[in-house]
Amino acid sequence: MPEVNGILETALYVDDLHRSKAFYQSLFGFTPVLEADRIIALAVKEGQVLLLFKKRASLSLNTPHDGDGRLHVAFSIGLNESEKWRNRLHEFGIPIESDQTWDLGGQSLFFRDPDGHLVEVGTPGIWENYSLK
Repeated sequence: MPEVNGILETALYVDDLHRSKAFYQSLFGFTPVLEADRIIALAVKEGQVLLLFKKRASLSLNTPHDGDGRLHVAFSIGLNESEKWRNRLHEFGIPIESDQTWDLGGQSLFFRDPDGHLVEVGTPGIWENYSLK
């Protein structure tokens, strides 16, 4: 079977591209690698991209890129980084909706972006293949 090396990109559909870009850029430090009328691509890490698509901006184009509704995206953080992220979210005035400790020992903080998408930062120990080992 051919192998997959990881997730290259994930997409969120947003009402205001520049508001969402500012949110992810200021909170996470993600840098833009592409900006156009209907899309902004932000570099998360080497080989990983978060795509922000303007809702309904692709409907007139011959492309399958459009969506709506609240989605979920999770970013991995270091084993001992939960408290730093809790403080950062507090500094930005972003309420934490849930603070979850998982059976394998990992911890997740859940909060919302400006479009209501559920954003998670999580340590190792959430999944068997993202573990404390």
